[in-house]
Amino acid sequence: MSEFTGRRYVVTGAASGIGAATAKKLTDLGAEVTSLDRSTPTVPVARHIAVDLANPRNIDAALEQLDGQFDGLMNVAGIPGTAPGDLVFAVNMLAVRYLTEAFLDGRLRPGGSVTIVSSTAGFGWPERLEAIRDVLATDTFEEGAAWFKEHPQQGNAYNFSKECTTVYTMMMGLAFAQVGYRINAVLPGPVETPILVDFEKSMGKDTLDGVKELLGRHATPDDIADALLFLASDAARWVNGHALCVDGGITGAVASGVVPKPEF
Repeated sequence: MSEFTGRRYVVTGAASGIGAATAKKLTDLGAEVTSLDRSTPTVPVARHIAVDLANPRNIDAALEQLDGQFDGLMNVAGIPGTAPGDLVFAVNMLAVRYLTEAFLDGRLRPGGSVTIVSSTAGFGWPERLEAIRDVLATDTFEEGAAWFKEHPQQGNAYNFSKECTTVYTMMMGLAFAQVGYRINAVLPGPVETPILVDFEKSMGKDTLDGVKELLGRHATPDDIADALLFLASDAARWVNGHALCVDGGITGAVASGVVPKPEF
């Protein structure tokens, strides 16, 4: 019997990639998993609720179908930078915030946690912190979408969306602690998922191939799912408001000047 036996989790993006690996690992460890995704998962879950994460009313309808309290929310779903920028920001940032804060309204059990999949592509957040704090100060999904439309950001919308989720995680740690919860994020580098080809298009295949050459391989979904489970586990009980790089070491190499910053 594992510590996850009998616990209840909601996993977004459980139909593929990191979300599917996370849902399977939780289920294998005895947890009850509810999937939120546009597509039906192929891995066994206790329940699947179809949802369009770009639409807050659709999210509300999905939330109404959830019953009881949960031990954790895993915000895994995301779309690549090849999609329209407003859609990328809505799914990768606004839906994450919307769901997270909906779970603060009695859906999390005491001691529960929210875990977010951000990305090492959001490494530029310190340079855009003022803008990020500005958009995070909006109150609603719609206001956040309007802010993004009115404040075009340089570069790929995917990078900005992940800068925002990383900062959001760090900003919310204290607020979560004060009500008995935790929030953390994992920041993967390139991962061998079905949308890796989209990342090669939006970020440059040469750039991602260079990372693979330095490290010997890209991450697997299991590599990232294991980190998500750690952050949701009792072993991480004093880890809160933390953005954990799970990238084989490339972020540390960039931050310390060993290798140059990638150009996306």
